[in-house]
Amino acid sequence: MSSTVIETKKVQVQEIAEKFQTASSVVVVDYRGLTVGQVTELRKQLREAGVEFKVYKNTLTRRATEIAGLEGINDVLTGPNAIAFSKEDVIAPAKIINEFAKKNDALEIKAGVIEGNVATAEDVKALAELPSREGLLSMLLSVLQAPMRNFALATKAVAEQKEEQGA
Repeated sequence: MSSTVIETKKVQVQEIAEKFQTASSVVVVDYRGLTVGQVTELRKQLREAGVEFKVYKNTLTRRATEIAGLEGINDVLTGPNAIAFSKEDVIAPAKIINEFAKKNDALEIKAGVIEGNVATAEDVKALAELPSREGLLSMLLSVLQAPMRNFALATKAVAEQKEEQGA
């Protein structure tokens, strides 16, 4: 192997390691059996959510996970894998891939990394079932609004009661 090939591989390993280190979540999938059309559709859905979806050689990925301190994921790096990296939304790749896998049996979630911790396929699926960030914010908002709404209703009831007594 020429030194330029080795250098290229070193650069690639470093790039993959950085993706693992900077991602808020990572999902590793086996995509064997998906048609080109299905893979294209999955890539499109992930891209729209700001998620990068890449295929790397397992040997390069293993070296990268060792650099990133995530070698616990190396057990699943066999066969053809694709990796989804999300920098912002922790839930997005898990949710999109899990929904896609429900409709396309050929797609198999193998493992992931959630905020720097190696996660099993079950962990990734559990993450996928959580509400989105927007869903969580709206739930929080409704919890925060409830006391105000109750206070307003109680105040209105007291005011109406006083009006009836005064009338």
